[in-house]
Amino acid sequence: MNKKDEEKLQALSDQMHAAQESLQQVTEMLKQMGLNAKDLPAPREDGAPSVGVSVPRAADTADTVAGKIIEGHFDGQNMIGPDGKTYPVPANYASKSKLVEGDLLKLTIAVDGSFIYKQIGPVERKKLISKIGLDNGQYVAIVGDHHYRVLYASVTYFKAQVGDEVTIVVPATGGDEANWAAIEAVIGS
Repeated sequence: MNKKDEEKLQALSDQMHAAQESLQQVTEMLKQMGLNAKDLPAPREDGAPSVGVSVPRAADTADTVAGKIIEGHFDGQNMIGPDGKTYPVPANYASKSKLVEGDLLKLTIAVDGSFIYKQIGPVERKKLISKIGLDNGQYVAIVGDHHYRVLYASVTYFKAQVGDEVTIVVPATGGDEANWAAIEAVIGS
């Protein structure tokens, strides 16, 4: 399969996932109203939405979403929006996705108020070998004289302990100035 076909396949996969999420949101809203899908009226023939109803629309990126969309960058712990506002990123998502400072994220605030994050622009990365340590009660990955903060959720997810040798991921550009690192794997004690 060539690269163009792979990109088409990925776009189709993304569209299917977004459509499934939209269906789940509609199903949940119906459930909250004490209804289900069979209680819905037939769709309008002209395809126009009813007044005052938020209908998911295909975005330019081929994702289908419902709710408010905000794009921003990951600062190691949170997403910073274009207005400078801070949005909390679940630590388990950041840990498992191995997000690093500078990664671009898309936040969809669903109609029910839930936050759905998606990594849309990973920065170039480099891997380093480090040791896990503690600095004022905060877990850190130590590389030479540099101490990178790591999420507590990453330490527990990988079952790392102080003194363990781990592989970390930092931005390739400016990684020496980065404050945070993502744990890639535990090498050993």
